[in-house]
Amino acid sequence: MAKKAAISFIFITLLIDVTGLGIIIPVLPKLIEELTGGSISDASAIGGWLTATYAALQFLFSPILGGLSDRYGRRPVLLISLFGFALDYLFLSYAPTIGWLFVGRAIAGISGASFTTASAYIADISNDKNRAQNFGMIGAAFGLGFIIGPVIGGLLGSMGSRVPFMFAAGLSFLNWMYGYFVLPESLPADQRRKFDWKTTIPGRSLLKIRNYPAIGGLAISFFLISLASHAVQTNWSFFTIEKFGWSEKMIGISLGVVGLLVALVQGLLIRYTSPLLGNKKSIFFGLLFYSLGLFLFAFANQGWMMFVFLIPYCLGGIAGPALQSIISSSVHNNEQGELQGSLTSLISLTSILGPPLMTSLFAYFTRPSAPVHFSGVSFLLGGILMLLSAFCAYLALKTKGVSVI
Repeated sequence: MAKKAAISFIFITLLIDVTGLGIIIPVLPKLIEELTGGSISDASAIGGWLTATYAALQFLFSPILGGLSDRYGRRPVLLISLFGFALDYLFLSYAPTIGWLFVGRAIAGISGASFTTASAYIADISNDKNRAQNFGMIGAAFGLGFIIGPVIGGLLGSMGSRVPFMFAAGLSFLNWMYGYFVLPESLPADQRRKFDWKTTIPGRSLLKIRNYPAIGGLAISFFLISLASHAVQTNWSFFTIEKFGWSEKMIGISLGVVGLLVALVQGLLIRYTSPLLGNKKSIFFGLLFYSLGLFLFAFANQGWMMFVFLIPYCLGGIAGPALQSIISSSVHNNEQGELQGSLTSLISLTSILGPPLMTSLFAYFTRPSAPVHFSGVSFLLGGILMLLSAFCAYLALKTKGVSVI
């Protein structure tokens, strides 16, 4: 019974964390504009660096919090992280200057590293029969959080740009209180190990990708997909405000639709496309759909088009799991942990590089001084990167002697 309560708490924890992240997406552009008095172009550039700050701190502190949880237990690290999230949202709620936003995002990045500890907690309390099911709850929490978070944020944003942040702070604080009184420790004292700084070097697992030369081209393809996705993840709110004058409510609804379509494709459709097409064809069809969707976004001139063009873009979601499957099958079972750590580090790296790249491009081509006004430039770059990813995957599979037709 205690384990079931703990699993429920971890699910709720991740759901609230991801919902909190989703809540602020629709309203962040407006808050930045209010604090700077600048245009949406200026706000987008700052927004990109705010996202990169969060990702960079999460990248740096994930191995540290993981090591601390191995030494002192999961419970204290999780509770401190949850309290940090609540502090972050309070900083954002009452931020008088842009500097405060960066401090808040830095705190959130450090606290966001708790996802590593939450995963370790699930590993502690799972057995061979329920491990896959329990880890599946992490994906479910992420998916559900990114569906309901932006919708809630958009609705609350209509009451004021700071209201969603206050709501997110309240959620996080309640989550911390719940954890303080309910969450048991999952790592017995006799199973803890000493804290070793050598194991906390950020990106350590990223360097280990050199151990797998057979998947080099596929890893580059994986990196490009993740980088290109920031054309949508980071830029959607700024683009739709600048191009169509969307409100926070409209942005929230549209992002909720994105989350729902992604869940349908990756949770349902892929069960049929995977056996029908196989991994290789799934990669190429998926990347072509991704590219098509991004190119259509770039040249959309009516708001309703964005909803229609989401269909081909989200169908591209069949590519990622197929690519990961081929990469995973290329190494031995006893190397899977190291490989997945390397892929996670690749994603973290794109989360640092992608946001400022995409928003800076948008800012440059939407300012009055731009040589050509083109608000869809980030989507255009994203589409090109997806095509380049398909080319890298083709070369890699051809080199491995795999039929790609």
